[in-house]
Amino acid sequence: MNKSSSLSPQTLSALFLVAGTCIGGGMLALPVATALNGFLPSTLVMILAWLAMTLTALYLVEVGFWMKKDDAHVSSMTSRFLGKWGKSLSWLLYLFISYASLVAYTAGSGHLMTKALFSYGGIEITKEMGCVLFTLLFGPCLFCSHKLLGKVNAVLFVAMIIAYVVLISMSVPHVQGDLLSRTNWSGAYLALPLLLTAFSFQTMVPSLHPYLGHHAPSLRVAIIGGTALAFVVYIIWQATVLGTVPLDGPHGLMQALKEGEAATHVLGAAVGSHYIELLASFFAFFALVTSFFGIALGLYDFLSDGLNIPKKGWGTVALGLLVLVPTLLSAINFERIFLRALDASGGFGDSILNGIMPILMIVIARYHLKLEQMGFVAPRAKWLLGAAFLFYVTALGIEILTHTGLLIAVHDLGELPHTLD
Repeated sequence: MNKSSSLSPQTLSALFLVAGTCIGGGMLALPVATALNGFLPSTLVMILAWLAMTLTALYLVEVGFWMKKDDAHVSSMTSRFLGKWGKSLSWLLYLFISYASLVAYTAGSGHLMTKALFSYGGIEITKEMGCVLFTLLFGPCLFCSHKLLGKVNAVLFVAMIIAYVVLISMSVPHVQGDLLSRTNWSGAYLALPLLLTAFSFQTMVPSLHPYLGHHAPSLRVAIIGGTALAFVVYIIWQATVLGTVPLDGPHGLMQALKEGEAATHVLGAAVGSHYIELLASFFAFFALVTSFFGIALGLYDFLSDGLNIPKKGWGTVALGLLVLVPTLLSAINFERIFLRALDASGGFGDSILNGIMPILMIVIARYHLKLEQMGFVAPRAKWLLGAAFLFYVTALGIEILTHTGLLIAVHDLGELPHTLD
């Protein structure tokens, strides 16, 4: 990598990894989840979630510069700065979030592949076989170099954006200003845990360090550029759906929420085109694969760091199998359990593992151990640390109150789809 340039092909590949990990098939359900709030309130909460998740990702990068190991991951980071309790909690949350996410992506992709083979090739296979086929097609990328995986991801990411652009271009002419102007501020904050999940990618951030040769400007560009790209994709999609589909009625967003349908079901009816569903399926598949790559890459490196397994020779085989085998078996046998667990507890993991813990590590490193900053990566303002900490504690509180029944969250009104069922 050319360290004189912060926008080299390698940096662009890393940027696509970040954006691809953020953007998943669940994006298609996002306008349904925020329908009650309206475009402006949900946009404001989304901006807060985007900025907060970008900031803590930069904090993780900065922590990586203080590690002695070239490929140190979350396990080593929390062990050094947060002690045994931090390391134990990071293991629990990291494994849960990563494996549950990978199960969701594998099951969703397997379903889409099964549907496509039957619809266009007349080949009827079970959803379980679809999961196996998906793993056989894309799983081997984990056994390759990270650079090759990044290149494959970049190709799939571009394909995803093409499907997205066509999908948006068919829908934008139907956007109505009066639908976009509808606002409901009273419950906008309830969507905060869900929107944090929409920008969840920190599990793969430590993997970017060796991927970009520990080059601070490139790491900063990859993270800020990747999350900004994801934000633009989200906000255009939100405006398109919320400005096209009415809230009430037989094909409204509230009906989609109650029946657990993705936004594309009602968007297709509003636009009057059955191609919307087809394009959405293509988009969802590529989004699921790129998210799978990002999470799998992070888990691969996390296990290498935590279990002291070298990423070469038989170590590569062992790490790949540790990622893929439990994921495939769970997607085949325990899909619903993992999806419900992720839906119920995902917000806890994002608030603690991806928010509070990076902030605590930065505070300890900067102000207790007084470590010298290794090149500018994250802002040094103390007030920003305090504001970010308060933000994530608030998000955690909302999640706790929601799941104890003291608050009624948006997703309690209906079951949001994880994939295009």
